[in-house]
Amino acid sequence: MTTASTTRPTTPALDDLVAAVRRVIDRRVDWARTAELVAEQLRAHLPGPDVLTPEQRRGNPDELAGHVLHVEPDGAFSIVGLVCLPGQTTRIHDHITWCVVGVLAGTEHEELFDASLERIGVRDNGVGEVDGFAPPGDIHRIRNETRETAISLHIYGTDLTRVGSSVRRNYN
Repeated sequence: MTTASTTRPTTPALDDLVAAVRRVIDRRVDWARTAELVAEQLRAHLPGPDVLTPEQRRGNPDELAGHVLHVEPDGAFSIVGLVCLPGQTTRIHDHITWCVVGVLAGTEHEELFDASLERIGVRDNGVGEVDGFAPPGDIHRIRNETRETAISLHIYGTDLTRVGSSVRRNYN
């Protein structure tokens, strides 16, 4: 997945979400609790797919396209719009920090794995569904098994423009 490092102009919906996440981060709780609290805020402030520009929503036929929409000035969190075209998939991976995901359009098929890479769960996340998690226990893979574009919003507990990716490890 490529992540474009340019942010788009803010929207009122994005501004409200950023302010709500900032209030959660300021509480300074552990990663698991932060993911839960940020997920609550994303549910309450979930924008529509128009948080991305029409060009961004088209995606990239070669790989999943990530678009950085916001990076907190102190690096505490980043918000990324992810566009997954039909048939596209991530590798099995885990993360360097907590993550919260909300589906804005389409359906994301998610497979969950344990540390031995045994599949322990499968779910289809549709529009409006929000989930949060924190390492350890965050090994998963996302794929678009439908004929429509899937768009999701990801909030990560780090500055992705500085670290480059939220992925800690890819697995075979």
